Amino acid sequence: METAERRRNLKESLIDAAEEEIAAQGLRGVRARALADRIGCAVGAIYNVVADLDELVMLVNARTLAALEADLLAAGHIREPAGGPGDDAAIERLRRMALAYLEFASARRPRWRAVFEHRLPPGKSVPQWYRDEQMRLFSYVEQPIAELLPGLSEERRSLLARSLFSAVHGLITLGLEEKLQALDPAALREQVTLVVSAIGRGLREQIT
Repeated sequence: METAERRRNLKESLIDAAEEEIAAQGLRGVRARALADRIGCAVGAIYNVVADLDELVMLVNARTLAALEADLLAAGHIREPAGGPGDDAAIERLRRMALAYLEFASARRPRWRAVFEHRLPPGKSVPQWYRDEQMRLFSYVEQPIAELLPGLSEERRSLLARSLFSAVHGLITLGLEEKLQALDPAALREQVTLVVSAIGRGLREQIT
């Protein structure tokens, strides 16, 4: 087997193993010795295919973001009657994507948390390829916002998409982690639906 192919296979096996450890234990499961033992390689071989464990975590997180992207895309393509009087398709898509995000976070909690809990050491910058993975997800939120506020500049639309995501993410985080109070799944779904619907209708009112 060619060296390049061996390296690719080792890298994929390493990412697979780290992904499984994060799903089971969170970020604390990403330990070089344990991963090396799991895939049957020397610890030093890990650093022949990734620069460090931070890069490995980002590669796993990129898979998580890709899985989330697939769920958001599927939710955004659903065409069913809107959920409230006068609601349009754009608000319905925002609502469905928010609920898809809630379901994703709930079902894959350790992997979801790893995306937000991982921190690079001081002085180390997030690589552009990983930023691109993150930023692409916001485009799905920007599309319905563009329909609700067609005159908004690209810069302001991007900022608004991040703000809307932050509101939903904060609500879901507090609900799942029970930081303020315990919320059962049905109650959390209801709160996410109400908040996103209210924001969507408020945006629509800006042009009516």
